[in-house]
Amino acid sequence: MLAPIVLFVYNRLDHTRLTVEALANNGLASETDLYVFADGPKNRSDVHSVEEVGRFIEQIDGFKRVAVKASAENNGLANSIVAGVSSVLLEHDSVIVLEDDIVTSPYFLTYMNEALELYRNQPKVVSIHAYTPPIDSDLPETFFLRGADCWGWATWRHGWAHFRHDANLLFEELVDRNLGHAFDLDGAYPYMRMLADNAAGKNDSWAIRWHASTFLKGLLTLHPCNSLVQNIGLDGSGTHCGSDSLHQSSCVNRRVHVGGIEIEEDWKVREEFSRHYRLSSPEISIRSRLGQMLGRLIAPLRSKRVSSSGLEG
Repeated sequence: MLAPIVLFVYNRLDHTRLTVEALANNGLASETDLYVFADGPKNRSDVHSVEEVGRFIEQIDGFKRVAVKASAENNGLANSIVAGVSSVLLEHDSVIVLEDDIVTSPYFLTYMNEALELYRNQPKVVSIHAYTPPIDSDLPETFFLRGADCWGWATWRHGWAHFRHDANLLFEELVDRNLGHAFDLDGAYPYMRMLADNAAGKNDSWAIRWHASTFLKGLLTLHPCNSLVQNIGLDGSGTHCGSDSLHQSSCVNRRVHVGGIEIEEDWKVREEFSRHYRLSSPEISIRSRLGQMLGRLIAPLRSKRVSSSGLEG
């Protein structure tokens, strides 16, 4: 059975239309259920654009079945995604998840469903991902990296069960286990800073908590050598994304074959990812180092708090 698609939309009609049109152009679309979750307006200025998107999604066709759930209130991206994915996984064993700015290759659904089926019973594999950054190096057809990601992804009910909500506890565990540097792609990307900001309420990212939850468990995500999605929201229109060329990959118009690799993190590819971010954006590495400093400052405070509670020492 094919995994259903769960699509999250808000107030960007043009982005949503392109995302849906690309999805419908996949060969398996007509055999796939589509669940659309539409968030409500934040304020009066959003009402018109939210209503435009609402009218569009009510007319979507080209899929086996389309189910629309529109919220009258604004729940925010993180709450919408966590609740929406969780609800669909009550009915289905696996899901394919997209936001309204992820344009897919015609081979996206084929790759996702083949990988979901192949790795369904592999406990170390937590998710399937369709995005790869524009790395100037030859990569294997598919590969595993530790943790998870968020631009065109899929998981199973048992995989999503690893998601943890509390960013504070996730951050503290990474510090306690001295995993901050590794979590930051060996200092190349500021995931620790992002997680700390999430804990402080400075961002509303579910994705950083998904990544941290799976990273701490030592779980793996499958990636393709070339991106099967393109994020068209890096134009400054997104809630959390400004204009960004560092991550901008175009979709490949060919099938990606899955299987035939060891179920373990590919360290050579990991090094290529780290090199890409270090060379492409030194500012990102600086933010990563700031996150590491924050972790070192928090560690003794955490140790003192635990010790004084009588749990240690």
